[in-house]
Amino acid sequence: MMRITLLFALLIIGWGLTAQQLPQFTQYFMNDYAINPATAGLRENIEIRSNNRYQWEGITDAPRTYTLSLSVPMADQNLGMGAYLFTDIVGPTRRVGFQVGGAYRLPLSEALTLGVGVSVGMLEYSVDGQKIELGNPNDIALADALGRTRVVDAKAGIFLNAENYYFGFSIPQVAQNNVDLYSTSIAGNSTLETHMFVTAGYRYEVNEDYTIEPNLMLKYVSPAPIKLDISVRGIFRDIIWLGGSYRNNDAFSAMIGINIQDKILIGYSHDFTTSDIRNYSTGTHEVMLGLDVPKP
Repeated sequence: MMRITLLFALLIIGWGLTAQQLPQFTQYFMNDYAINPATAGLRENIEIRSNNRYQWEGITDAPRTYTLSLSVPMADQNLGMGAYLFTDIVGPTRRVGFQVGGAYRLPLSEALTLGVGVSVGMLEYSVDGQKIELGNPNDIALADALGRTRVVDAKAGIFLNAENYYFGFSIPQVAQNNVDLYSTSIAGNSTLETHMFVTAGYRYEVNEDYTIEPNLMLKYVSPAPIKLDISVRGIFRDIIWLGGSYRNNDAFSAMIGINIQDKILIGYSHDFTTSDIRNYSTGTHEVMLGLDVPKP
């Protein structure tokens, strides 16, 4: 009976790998390189960004995600380099990966550029059997059914950027490599499914002190339904911002942030879950930290 239960659990994990596989962020617009490699070196400073998300507080082994990205403008203003490191933990499963890439920007006019970028790296996916409690601790099924794997991963994107607006399209997990976690075929084969991300935003200056900035992000991977994030920030003198967002069939969010001397960025958001998970969770916390370093 224990082997049947374990098999059923592994089948669910395998099925989950064909649906939404990538973590989501409420403050996605503050860390654009993590979404789209075409933004590498987009701005004049060296940008370091970290998003740390603690999802569904109050639920044991709920998702936790930690990211660190680097965006570096090159001497040639049309070129940029970037790097991205992340850890995504859900219960006994863990995804750890890194990617490095570059972007080239083609000027379309004095105020409009089109960036094209790619990044390539490695992904490790693992299941820790020690974190799974069995009714019979001496059952040897875990030894045959759980493990880890490393695969090459890649991402591509384009990014249209102007002074007051932007539009981006990126495709993570382009390679669609097979994730073979198991020493046997007991759970079948799972594949890194190609996702599609669309981002867009507009910056409207009300006056010298106040700016309103709406952003949106569309996420799609078959067979999961489309996810839409819509957010609006009110920014005072490019120093302090307050905002809110909505993610369909998931959550409303509130956010606050500060820009210290145009060098240090600190942002916080709290998701108020609207799905049935709200009966068990107090919400989701996300902290964004950023550092802008002048290019030598």
